[in-house]
Amino acid sequence: MKRSYIAMLALCTVLSSCKDNELFEKEMYKNEVALISSDYHNTFAEIVSLTGEEVIGYIAASAGGTHATGSNLVIGLEEDPEPLQNYNWALFDADESLYARALSTDRYEIPEYKIQINAGERTGRTMVRLRPDGLSPDSTYFIGLKATDLSSGVEINPKKNTILYQVILKNDYATQANENTYAMIGTADGMPAAANKRLFPLSRNSVRVIAGTETFESEVEDISKTAIILEVSDDNSVLIKPYKDIQVNQLDNDPTYPNLFRTETIFGRTYNVFLLSYAYTINGTTRVMKEELRIETHDLDN
Repeated sequence: MKRSYIAMLALCTVLSSCKDNELFEKEMYKNEVALISSDYHNTFAEIVSLTGEEVIGYIAASAGGTHATGSNLVIGLEEDPEPLQNYNWALFDADESLYARALSTDRYEIPEYKIQINAGERTGRTMVRLRPDGLSPDSTYFIGLKATDLSSGVEINPKKNTILYQVILKNDYATQANENTYAMIGTADGMPAAANKRLFPLSRNSVRVIAGTETFESEVEDISKTAIILEVSDDNSVLIKPYKDIQVNQLDNDPTYPNLFRTETIFGRTYNVFLLSYAYTINGTTRVMKEELRIETHDLDN
């Protein structure tokens, strides 16, 4: 009797183990599809160069499981405002002045609202045509999308079924991707001056920067009062213009600060360098600036 009981117990254990293994293998082999993103909020950052022309980006999906899929898997994509609403509320609560924006539909086109992962492969993608010129470097832009089931039997990861596709602006002189700053040295009204300045990409060949030794404030009204534009011509000469409300006059007769952009390589390190001379007026006070702005180009790629 005792032996019979032990045998029955052993059999139940074996059957239970087989069932557990079967469930485990089923989970391991299951080709669950997920939109590829990088964090808790399912964001994906596309760094987009301002070229004056259309730029191509991609939205991608991947299939999990121990082995690649044995047949084509197709998921649909649809516009969805909810991920952006959740993102803004989670990060900024009710302060709408800090909210990220939905990228306007006239700024992009998705030719095919679907992603196919071919049999035997792990990933697939679909194209996004972007028109970023004219976007504000002070705003964060997203395209909110949600995955839907198009192929019979496709399972979509419920934690990775949305994506916030972020458009990050960049040109040869500045980027939204990080907050690296140019080192400024020079003179303000003939007195030594030094500071760190961040440049913001505006177009293929222009950036915005705070004038002189003014303090950077992120409010739109403050930027309008204190910011200037540096526009680099094909011959690397720099045209200095007001961004909005500031008064600025370019001074072109200083050989040390000839309003020029150049790159320099020193001991294997390459730098962007602006040599600038200008006078600006804020609230009736005029200040004359002679300044060098310098950053290692490697810092713009991080």
